[in-house]
Amino acid sequence: MTESIQLTLILGAALIASLSPGPATLAIASTSMTSGRTFGLALASGVMSGSMLWSVSAAFGLGAIMLTNAWALEILRYIGAGYLVYLAAVAARNAMTDHEPQTNAPPSSSHRRAYGKGLAIHLTNPKAALFFGSLYSIAIPPSATPQDLALVIAAIGLQSFLVFHGYALLFSIPPVVRAYLRLRRWFQAFFALAFASAGIKVLLTRMA
Repeated sequence: MTESIQLTLILGAALIASLSPGPATLAIASTSMTSGRTFGLALASGVMSGSMLWSVSAAFGLGAIMLTNAWALEILRYIGAGYLVYLAAVAARNAMTDHEPQTNAPPSSSHRRAYGKGLAIHLTNPKAALFFGSLYSIAIPPSATPQDLALVIAAIGLQSFLVFHGYALLFSIPPVVRAYLRLRRWFQAFFALAFASAGIKVLLTRMA
């Protein structure tokens, strides 16, 4: 590996970003508690795939292109904010229903749909594009070899896999699910406010 690449610092920055509360972690927690562990893991896989796509794209220059083209980030910002507001509306509707709480996904749901939801959340998050674009622009020197880039991408991917799937496992353990069953409407109201807040924050924050 090129000596100037500080893999520990890169992974540390990526770990802080993935552990920070945000739309992806909210969605993983919500899905794991309401639909069960396998659906939470499927959504976490979608989030992780989105993270890998941003990582690979940034490594091969897309991040730098987006950082110098504000219009691309603006489009992504509006799409991402709209999707988060949609998730907030769904959670708010669930909070206002009197249906008995369930921990099984409805028949119309599928693991593929959960995966797609996670992928959409991360791919429409402009902050993910900014993070990976900045990370590779600042932390990876021009002298880095393809093998160096592959190692960094693989290391970030493994770490993201452990973090996102760890969230899915954490929020699907029986005590957490039982707490959700008792306080379903309060949980859904919280998710509605959190998704709406995240969407508004993305919408109002200047990306460039």
